[in-house]
Amino acid sequence: MQISSQFDSGNIHVVSATSPNDIRLRINRDNQSNFYQWFHFRLHTQAMVNHTIVIEDLAKSAYPKGWEGYQALASYDRDEWFRVDTSFYGDELTIDVTPEYEVIYFAYFIPYSYERYLNLLASAQTAFDCQHVLLGDTIDGRDVSMLVIGDTLSDTPKKSVWITARQHPGESMASWCVEGLIYRLLDEDDGVARKLLKDAVFYIVPNMNPDGSVRGHLRTNAVGTNLNREWQTPSLDKSPEVYYVLNKMRETGVDMYLDIHGDEALPYNFVAGSEGVPNYDDTMAHLENTFKQALLSATPEFQDTFGYPKDEPGKANLTVASNAIAHQFGCMSYTLEMPFKDNADLPDAAYGWSVPRCAQLGEDLLIPIRAVIQELQNNKTTTIKQ
Repeated sequence: MQISSQFDSGNIHVVSATSPNDIRLRINRDNQSNFYQWFHFRLHTQAMVNHTIVIEDLAKSAYPKGWEGYQALASYDRDEWFRVDTSFYGDELTIDVTPEYEVIYFAYFIPYSYERYLNLLASAQTAFDCQHVLLGDTIDGRDVSMLVIGDTLSDTPKKSVWITARQHPGESMASWCVEGLIYRLLDEDDGVARKLLKDAVFYIVPNMNPDGSVRGHLRTNAVGTNLNREWQTPSLDKSPEVYYVLNKMRETGVDMYLDIHGDEALPYNFVAGSEGVPNYDDTMAHLENTFKQALLSATPEFQDTFGYPKDEPGKANLTVASNAIAHQFGCMSYTLEMPFKDNADLPDAAYGWSVPRCAQLGEDLLIPIRAVIQELQNNKTTTIKQ
């Protein structure tokens, strides 16, 4: 047997592997951080033999509750990922599997490779009215890239829609979701997309944390910084990714903002609003409700019963992206969360929450975005620039 994680987004440490039924592993912590939960590794072994893989020491992982009811993902071809028999007891996750081929990959969620991310940027920039803009460099020297979709030179005022994804690198579902959104937005035969691009310009950062993504981190960048706690005072030495994006937002203004994430514990798709920011008002509340009602009508994959507790008025954490942007720009600002497990409202035992479902949700997001843009036009709201 050979177990390896020496590849893009790989993460595992072999404690022992004495036989197929006695494999014990641990997850490496993010660099300069105590966060750990993401795993991604390859097992090269004898096919058609039962294997028992135990990932141990999970009591101190980032979200121990996330392991309850969780089913690990596996793939032979790194294209189709399926759920495998998984149980959690104490502080150990046990995976029971009989590989059909000599090589099988395992991951916490379906990986979205850095190479695919580069391909997405390159492909999108060839579309009409799409620009690939470099905002700066990460600590590891990778690009902080943005796609600008829409006519920025139009004489007609347009709304600025900002979308960021994957501040937390282990939440790879965010990349699959934003890919679906981008490709629908670039579809010249899609009526919703065409109407949106008449009224708005989209500023999309498909991967806020490329360093953490490649390193196999769960939650932080190259130097252990949780980017989604840096939006009040970002710095070039700790959080250049946020620093560059926030500066660009101040140039363009923000009329609407979505920050796309994944949640380890809750088996639902849901949003978290900005009701706790000091300047939250009836207009922001109305736009939030407009978005939610439109998305509820668009897809049964979304629900508004389960989610995070709402912040009390004036007590929002302003270091969090969606709160910071709502506060600074007075706009509708949501964090969108997807499950690592499955959508309990529409369960799929074989695949759980999957790549096609992520991408479809991304496409469906254009419908509530359009509903909010229409409300903004009706109210003649002006973009705030700083």
